[in-house]
Amino acid sequence: MRVSLLLLLVSSTVFAGIALPENFQAAFTQKITNTKKSVIHYSGKVRFSNETLFKWSYETPTQKEVCTNGLELLVVDHDLEQVSVYLIDKGIDIAKILQKAEPKTQNIYVAEYENKQYTIQIDAQKKLQSIAYFDDLDNKVQIVFTQMRYGKGELPASSMRCDYPAEYDKIEG
Repeated sequence: MRVSLLLLLVSSTVFAGIALPENFQAAFTQKITNTKKSVIHYSGKVRFSNETLFKWSYETPTQKEVCTNGLELLVVDHDLEQVSVYLIDKGIDIAKILQKAEPKTQNIYVAEYENKQYTIQIDAQKKLQSIAYFDDLDNKVQIVFTQMRYGKGELPASSMRCDYPAEYDKIEG
């Protein structure tokens, strides 16, 4: 799981022909391939609301939730009964990435941003379908979105929180 991508997908504007809404909800699969060609697959659901709130709910192979308010990142690992809290020191600026995105085909865009190349695929309705990039450890990351639902306005705050039992270990990162 790469949390740097988590800030990538949020905007309420349209750039380079890619329409991103005020909020969206989707199922996702995430495939990470390391430099030795070892692959791990994750799947779950994701919610984005406004420019700072998101929640990834990983269901397989482990139960994990990742939430942020734009300043702090909370990772709840239910299998380990552990909560990790991180301050966000550097996010990815979606507006700048999309401003740099250039169409390669009708539904594929490529953007170069801060020495990383992002490949963004959209569907026929110009909705986000997938994102691929190499992370800081040279892992190939591909996230595919299905059952995408775009919306207007903010999602309920309660649906964006990572809740966990008080007895979970808490680690400040």
